[in-house]
Amino acid sequence: MPEERPLRRDAQRNRELLVVAAREIFGTKGLDAPLEEIARRAGVAIGTLYNRFPTRVDLVEAAFLPQLDQVAQTGAQALAFEDPWEGLVFFVESGCARQATDQGFAEVCAGRIDAPALEAAKTAIWDTVSELVARAQDAARLRQDFKPEDLLQAIAATSSIPEWRRHLSFFLDGIRAK
Repeated sequence: MPEERPLRRDAQRNRELLVVAAREIFGTKGLDAPLEEIARRAGVAIGTLYNRFPTRVDLVEAAFLPQLDQVAQTGAQALAFEDPWEGLVFFVESGCARQATDQGFAEVCAGRIDAPALEAAKTAIWDTVSELVARAQDAARLRQDFKPEDLLQAIAATSSIPEWRRHLSFFLDGIRAK
């Protein structure tokens, strides 16, 4: 495979403008937002968008991989909590806050997108979620019948509710070991 040449300065700037615009537009309108609107917001022609990102998936990956990396960092922080329950709560609150304010990110988290880098990042996050759940259960702070997939579904469902913080407290009270 031939070695990729670095982008010219103007091409790199256009790429960065497109990624920023994609985060904004996908964040408010979801992943089906018109690519023409993203190009317009970035101040470039639609041909420039397709030159940098031949497919919608390429653009979604560029826009959301950094956010998944941030979720992985949040997961590492959560695992560092001395109290496993507090770490779990920290992770859940962070996940809800992120998904409640970013429709595109919520869609990336909820669905399967044929983007290997996104799927690899989501798999790493899954491993962290599994460890957070196991730690809280081992400390007898989380119900034993609770599963990692329950946590991801709860984050997705709770973050879609306008008063998500209030509902999150109900959810957390319900999963805490008695």
